[in-house]
Amino acid sequence: MFPISDLNPTRRIPYVTYGLILVNVLVFIGQSGLSQRQLFNIFINQSIVPVLVVRDPFSLETLLDFIRSMFFHGGWAHLISNMVYLAIFGDNIEDRFGKVVYVLFYFACGFAAGITQILIAPDSRVPMVGASGAIAGVLGAYLLMFPGVRVRGLVFWGIFPFTADVPAIFVLGFWFITQLFNGFLSLGVDTMSGGVAFFAHIGGFVAGMALTGLLMLIVPQPPAEQRRRWVYERYGRYDY
Repeated sequence: MFPISDLNPTRRIPYVTYGLILVNVLVFIGQSGLSQRQLFNIFINQSIVPVLVVRDPFSLETLLDFIRSMFFHGGWAHLISNMVYLAIFGDNIEDRFGKVVYVLFYFACGFAAGITQILIAPDSRVPMVGASGAIAGVLGAYLLMFPGVRVRGLVFWGIFPFTADVPAIFVLGFWFITQLFNGFLSLGVDTMSGGVAFFAHIGGFVAGMALTGLLMLIVPQPPAEQRRRWVYERYGRYDY
């Protein structure tokens, strides 16, 4: 199931989420004009390479590599899937946390994701690129804060896809289980040719849930009935 929308209105325009999407797209467009050799050199020199991070973990360059790697992507499919997830789930997390906290949360999850993958494969020479780890943190936050919200997705079954509305806990829970399954299958597999950094997804997701649990204790949460009223005012029906 690939999510395409959720039944979860926001009270404010999610400028930060839109800004993150815009920067990711602009960076990718810039990448598109480079040759494969030029792109590989940029990935090596300006993104996370685990074996290099282990050698110099606390330098300014390593810090910048972590940040830059969150805006590089390996292809159109990689970019589009990440941006769709961010657009659907990020606006509500931004709305609930506020813009400043949301920015800090997003990058903290990205760092946690990168560190997790490095701990799993510290000798890897494959550059780690993509916003997936940070976005995984957003998904973890959404699962904890809005488990019953309906998510509409495309279901590919047989010849023709169809749409279905499923609670977020099933959509995001299944996503996380899939990452765990694929992550453990990838242990011990030669990744020199690249691949998906499943443990970055896992690390980002867990960090997102942990940070959200702490933030929910600090940031006042609107009553459930108020949230239900927002949904009713926007969509004309209660859905969670």
